[in-house]
Amino acid sequence: MPKRRLVCPSPLEDAGMVTASKPDISFLIPAYNAAETLADCLGSLQKQSASNWQAVVVDDGSKDDTWNVLQGFAKADSRILIHRQANAGAAAARNAAAEFATGPLFCMLDADDWLDPAFIDSMLPVAAGGPQPTVAYCSYRRVTPDGRMLSVEIPPDLAGNRAKREFSSFCALAIHTVVFPRDLFIRMGGLDVELRTCEEWDLWLRMAFAGVSFQQVEGCLAFYRMKAGSLSGDPLKMLRDAVRVTSSAQALSLKEGLPPNDEDARWTAPALGQLRMLAWAASVNLCGEDELAALAELLPDFPNASGYESFLTEVILHGLQIGRKVARSDELIDLLELWKPAFLDLIQLLERHSLPGTGRRVEELVVWSISASDMSRSFALGHLQVVAIDIDKLTWITKVDGADTLLLHVFAGGRYVGSHVGPLWGDLSIHAQVRLIINELQAEDRLPAPLTFSYARSWATGAIRNARAFSEIMRQRGGRRKRLKHLFKTIQLTALVEAAVNWREADAGLPEAATHPRQPSAAPVVASADEPAETAGKQAALSEATTKKEYWERFFERPDPWNYVSVYEQVKYEQTLGLIPEGVGKALELACAEGLFTIKLAQKVGFVTAADISGRAVERATERCRGIANVELRVLDFVEDELPPEQDLIVCSEVLYFMDDEASLEQVCRKVAATLKPGGYLVTAHAHLRRDEPDRTGFDWDNPFGMGTIKNVLSNLPDLVLEETIETELYAIHRFAKRNTARPVVHIAPHGVPLDANVAKCIIWGPAGVDREVAWTNEAVTSIPVLMYHRIALDGPDSLRRFRIAPETFRKQMQFLRRQGYYALTAESLTNLLREGKPIQGRPVVLTFDDAYLDFLTDAFPILAENGFSADVFVVTDKVGGRSDWDAGYGDTAPLMAWGDIQSLHRQGIRFGSHLASHRPASSLDNATLLGEAALSRDALESRLGEAVRSIALPFGSTDFRVPGILAQAGYEIGFSTKPARTSFADHPLSLPRLEVRGDLPPKAFAELMGQPDAFIG
Repeated sequence: MPKRRLVCPSPLEDAGMVTASKPDISFLIPAYNAAETLADCLGSLQKQSASNWQAVVVDDGSKDDTWNVLQGFAKADSRILIHRQANAGAAAARNAAAEFATGPLFCMLDADDWLDPAFIDSMLPVAAGGPQPTVAYCSYRRVTPDGRMLSVEIPPDLAGNRAKREFSSFCALAIHTVVFPRDLFIRMGGLDVELRTCEEWDLWLRMAFAGVSFQQVEGCLAFYRMKAGSLSGDPLKMLRDAVRVTSSAQALSLKEGLPPNDEDARWTAPALGQLRMLAWAASVNLCGEDELAALAELLPDFPNASGYESFLTEVILHGLQIGRKVARSDELIDLLELWKPAFLDLIQLLERHSLPGTGRRVEELVVWSISASDMSRSFALGHLQVVAIDIDKLTWITKVDGADTLLLHVFAGGRYVGSHVGPLWGDLSIHAQVRLIINELQAEDRLPAPLTFSYARSWATGAIRNARAFSEIMRQRGGRRKRLKHLFKTIQLTALVEAAVNWREADAGLPEAATHPRQPSAAPVVASADEPAETAGKQAALSEATTKKEYWERFFERPDPWNYVSVYEQVKYEQTLGLIPEGVGKALELACAEGLFTIKLAQKVGFVTAADISGRAVERATERCRGIANVELRVLDFVEDELPPEQDLIVCSEVLYFMDDEASLEQVCRKVAATLKPGGYLVTAHAHLRRDEPDRTGFDWDNPFGMGTIKNVLSNLPDLVLEETIETELYAIHRFAKRNTARPVVHIAPHGVPLDANVAKCIIWGPAGVDREVAWTNEAVTSIPVLMYHRIALDGPDSLRRFRIAPETFRKQMQFLRRQGYYALTAESLTNLLREGKPIQGRPVVLTFDDAYLDFLTDAFPILAENGFSADVFVVTDKVGGRSDWDAGYGDTAPLMAWGDIQSLHRQGIRFGSHLASHRPASSLDNATLLGEAALSRDALESRLGEAVRSIALPFGSTDFRVPGILAQAGYEIGFSTKPARTSFADHPLSLPRLEVRGDLPPKAFAELMGQPDAFIG
């Protein structure tokens, strides 16, 4: 803790002048060469609506007439106490004043500032109220030397723990806007006299960590005089003191044991607070390259500013406005040449220490903020050229040297029409401007349509050119009105452009931005990540079947439709055999399919009659059982046909789901029971279905019921009694006996693993959730969660832990999505739905994976497949088959998928898009380089995958005003950033936000990310 000293003062010059009544508040006022401003300061106290105050003024070694002025005030007003000392700094002077102050509340007022008449009456009730120490604070205004009032500066909300976070990063309160208890000031040890600046910040910080309550008082009640030679004019001193205070904040946080992984910790890191002070002080004082270098050396750790661009923009703009003494940001345009060199030097400093492109992003945000204040002004700064045009007065626009980004504000007759941002390639002809107005702003109705010969000729020429199209439309029977309207509009727009353009100008033009025609799209298809195209065709054929028999014949067109040889089915077979008693003579197997279980059953019984409704299935079973003497195969519909009587055993598994309703089920079960001999057995195996048992793990098949209902129906038959059960998480196997009594036995057993993907994708794990079909019917959304993943792995550098999800955690996340009724959209289907602009049915989610790590193939894809989800993977095309060298600075790099891996996954339903070719941030590339890399990356993917690629996710989420337009020119239709939000119809299709799924957060964070914080996640 830094050393603080409360100065023991010498006796007051006139002790008899001390006020007799005890004041409600004492103002601690240091005065150094303040003769010219003391009248305003002390006069504002004398004008207070509350009169019971005290001012203790310490002359801190002034060389002007300060002391004489103070003596005059003290003789005229007994509430003003004065003291004189050798120059020791403002902190020491306030500590000295505190020794004389007798009020229970303090306020630290500078000798050149003043207060509103209502200050005391407004602040005291808050600061004096309550059993706990309370700090009251208010807003204030800066006043320029010539008396102009700048904007009101409103402090942040400091309730609760927010005070600790805010003061850990910067000084959130002006010194004279705060009222606090005298006892608290003494307990804190007063001000740190070793700080020449930031001493009040240090005091507020210590108060916050002492658990003091901060409460805001509405209104602007304080005024700050801006003057030359103030301590804020020494950026080195300010930054040096800020480093000390922020380091102290970190020590206090560690001492208190605040969680280091708190999401707010990044905003309170000392490095960020220090960078904030550097940017502000440099902007106020217009520090040049050498001064900036000196400031940078004071930072123990210069932070990467990527991700903090918006935050730094506010800091820099505030500093520029304060330093230039202007109230509005657009006033900076008139002073542009004054502050531009220092600003660009600051941008270069940020760029050198941050992710490439960070400086550009800050630059464009500053320009946007300034321009938004007055869109009628044209100017250029750095890479950006701002142009304001009036549609009625279009003229050639010359590109400014160094500019590669256009910010165009369009007016018509002085009224604002809209703005366009995008890449700037060269001069803008009138022709290019009109194209932008039409294509980008859809403001063709604001273009003049003059009744001139030129316009009429253009209209007529367009009509002649489209005569054939007109004739074809007229020959069509339906939709003619809509097509004619579109044709006439096209002709009119062409005529407008030609009429507006002075064709004597050479057209240096802007490359035309890609347009996105709205096209209707079908509802999204819920499909497995590994479902081949022929499966969809098969489902369509099944849905067209007219009879039950035809349905099953079509079902068995492909051999082994159930994947009988899987571990899951084989384990179930063995468990079923385990319930078959010894000594069975005649056995009937219903729904035997292709006879795999029939062979096993024949080894345990005397004779087996195996039957199935499908002739195709029975043919294959006959071939499989050829040579087995105790097996007979039949084509039989056990619902409609007579069953062979007098059976010792009937096996009827995985088929009773297909009854139409519970009444049909009961009728069939009675029929089966009647076929058994007295003392005979029925063995049946069926799965748990979520529809039947919603509170437990089960399959989401659309059958009317599952094992729960089947078991209940069989148990309620008077002829049968349940003897033995094998219960697993996914299914149960029961043995019923045709007798009067039995003592049921239940065995808990595991199911076979690993599960085949086509089985696993139908399972919903865990407790009750939301049925996908119910959500599709009852819900519609206008925003979609697009989830961003990187690696699904356990290994890797600790510093990259946030970008890794453990496979088992990922499995729980996918099971959560299935349980809550989500279905996966691909980027392509999302594009179509966004174009359509209508609410989207059900609960859609888009799963995206950046970088194409090899662990997507080995760990992510199997989990996606077993949950029936598709995904989009974004590939760094120049790095395919290599390693993630962009991670080299953090530790070992990770392997990436090869082209063969990508092609294999593509055949199984995974979609692929571009992650650029080199993994460089897009904002670090010039226009031509970015266009070339984006186009080459897309071409590489298309040539390998054999289909169009229209999606892209930018490395590091790095984007700027130019990027969407350049990506459109490269042929992309949908692009993803890292802006943390759900995607909505209002978002630009080439800069859609995504929600990052982090690996360094607890499991519940995923449920919170999906907006369901209380939902079970496993």
